[in-house]
Amino acid sequence: MEVLGYILPYLLGAVILVPIANRIGLGSVLGYLIAGVALGPALGLVTQNDVDLQHLSEFGVVMMLFLIGLELRPRELWGMRAQLLGLGGAQVFGTMALIVAGVWLLHGSLRVGLTLGMILALSSTAIVLQTLQERNLERRTGGRAAFAVLLFQDIAVIFMLALLPLLAQGNVYEDEGHAADAGHHSANLLHDLPAWAQGISILAVIAAIILAGRFLAYPIFRFIASGRSGEIFTAAALALVIGTSMLMTIVGLSPALGAFLAGVVLSGSEYRHQLESDIEPFKGLLLGIFFITVGAGVDFALLLSQPLVIFGAALLVIAIKGAVLGALAIISRFPPRDAWLFSLSLPQGGEFGFVLLALAVSTGALPTGLAQMTTLVIALTMFLTPTLFIFFEKVIDPRLGAGKAVQQDADTIDHQGTVIIAGVGRFGQIVNRLLRSDGVETVVLDEDARQIETLRKFGVRAYYGDASRLSLLEAAGIERSKVFVAALKNTNQQVQMIEQIRQRWPHVHIIARATDRTSAYRIAAAGAQTVVREMLAGSVEAGREALKQLGTHPYRAEGIARAFRKHDDETFEALRSVWTEDFINDINYVNQTRERSEELGDILRSDFSQAPESDDWAIEAAGRFDRDDDEEPKAAE
Repeated sequence: MEVLGYILPYLLGAVILVPIANRIGLGSVLGYLIAGVALGPALGLVTQNDVDLQHLSEFGVVMMLFLIGLELRPRELWGMRAQLLGLGGAQVFGTMALIVAGVWLLHGSLRVGLTLGMILALSSTAIVLQTLQERNLERRTGGRAAFAVLLFQDIAVIFMLALLPLLAQGNVYEDEGHAADAGHHSANLLHDLPAWAQGISILAVIAAIILAGRFLAYPIFRFIASGRSGEIFTAAALALVIGTSMLMTIVGLSPALGAFLAGVVLSGSEYRHQLESDIEPFKGLLLGIFFITVGAGVDFALLLSQPLVIFGAALLVIAIKGAVLGALAIISRFPPRDAWLFSLSLPQGGEFGFVLLALAVSTGALPTGLAQMTTLVIALTMFLTPTLFIFFEKVIDPRLGAGKAVQQDADTIDHQGTVIIAGVGRFGQIVNRLLRSDGVETVVLDEDARQIETLRKFGVRAYYGDASRLSLLEAAGIERSKVFVAALKNTNQQVQMIEQIRQRWPHVHIIARATDRTSAYRIAAAGAQTVVREMLAGSVEAGREALKQLGTHPYRAEGIARAFRKHDDETFEALRSVWTEDFINDINYVNQTRERSEELGDILRSDFSQAPESDDWAIEAAGRFDRDDDEEPKAAE
C-alpha cells in the first residue's frame, strides 16, 4: 500500500497537467516535467527519495529502448546510412567536440567534458517528432533530416550508456556516486574477473541474446499467438524485456542495452506490431513517471541563486547546437526554409540526457551539484523548444515561403504533350503513370521542387512552376493539348486555374480532382467538364467488399454498388442547380438531399430485396445499373 501511496500523486499530476500541456502545444514530455515541478518543489507532495518508485520509472526508459530497437530494422538502417552517419554522426560528434573543448578550457577536466558532451549532444525525440507531426513538417527535407539525426542519437545512447561507467573509473567524483551504485556492482557477477575474461563474457552474453531472440523467441511467440491469449502474449513480451535487461545487469552493462538488442533482433518478426502495441502502454506510463521524478528533482533554490549562469548556459547550449545544425544544413545544401527548420528543431536537450545524468551521478562521473545544474539547463532548453517552432512558423516560414516563388524561376519546358497534368500528388502521379503506360505524352507541372526532382529520377518529364500562370501553360503547349488534368491540392487555386483555361483555351477538355462534393460543385461551376471525386470510387468498393464479408451474394453486392454509384452521380447532377456555398443552412438543398437518400433506399429495397436464387438472377439485377447503359455523367466520380 505504501508504493500505491507514492504512485497516486504522480498519476493525478499527469492526468491533470499533461492534457493541459498538450492543449497549449507544449507536448506530453514537458507536461510530465511541469507535473513534477508542481508536485515536488512547488507543493512538496513527492520527493526524489522515493527510491523504489524511481527504479520502477527508470524501467520505462528500458522499454523505450526496446521499442526503438523494434523499429530499427537492419535493412532500413542500411538504406538510411548516408543521413544517419553523415548528418547524425556529424551533429553528435560536432556538438560533443565544441562542448568538450569549452568545458576543458573552463573546468580543466576532459572526463567531465566528455560526460557533458554526450549528455548535451542529445535532443528530445519525443518533443521534436510530436511537434513535427502536429505541424505537418515531418515530410519536409528539414523534418526528415531531423528524424535521421534523432534516430542516430537514439542508437548512440546505447554506446553512451556503456561508456559512462568507464569514464567514472578513477574519477574524483566516484565516492559521491558509490552508494547509489553499490547495488549495480553487487549485481555484476563478472566484477572480480580479469578484464579479458569480462570482455569475452560480455560478448558471449550479447551473442546469446541475439541467437536466442532469433531461434528461440520467434517459435515461442508463434506458439503463444496460436493460443489467442492476449494477456499471455503481453506477459511474454514483458518477460523478454525484463530478462534481457537482467542479463545485461549481471555482466555489468546497462539494462537498456539488452532491451535494445532484443528489440533489434525481433524487428523482423511478424509479431513486431503486436509487441509494440503491448509494450507501449507500460512504456508510456513508466516513462511519464520518470519525467515527473526529474521535474520533482529540479532545484529551484539553485536556479534562483544563479539565474544568469543557468539561463546563460541554456542559451549557450541552444546556440552551439544550432550553429552545428546550421553548418550541416549549409553543407548539405538544404533549401533556406528547411535549413531553418532543421536548425531550430534540434538545439534542445533530450529526455535521454536525464537518463545519462542519473547514470553519471550514480557512477560518480559527475559531481551532484554540476548534475543538478545540467538538469536545469536541459529542462530550460526543452521548455524553449515550442518557442523556437513558433518563431519558425510565424517569422521564418512566411518570409521565405513568400519569397520562394520570386527567387526561384520556373523551369524551361523543352517538350510538349497531348496531356498536361498540374499537380503530382498521389492523384496526379497515378493519372500520369496510367497515361504514360499507354504511350501518351504528358507534361507534368508542380510547385514542389523536391517532388519534381524525384519524378525526374524515374524518367518523368516534370517541370517546376506555378500551373496557374498562363505563360507557363503556353510554354507547356496547352494550345495543342487535348486534355488538361487539374490535380492541385488547393481548391481555390484549382478554381482560378480552370476558369482561366476555359476562357483562353475552350477546346481543352478539363478533368479536375475534387476532394469532396463541395469542391466538386465549385470546380464544375468553374468550367471543368469532368470532375473526379477522388475518394468516391474507393469508398464504394470498400462498401461492396463489406457487404460480401457480411454474407451478401457477390453479384448482389456488385449490383448494390453499381446502383449506389449511378444514383450518386445522378444526385450530384440533380443538386448542382440548388447548391450554394451555405448549403448546410439551405433548407431546399437539405430537403432534396434527404429525398434523394430515401429514393435510393426504395430502389435498393425493390430491386435487391430477395436473395438471388441463381447467379443468372444476380447478374441480371446487377446489369440493370451498368453504367454503359446510360450516357456518361459529367461527374465521373
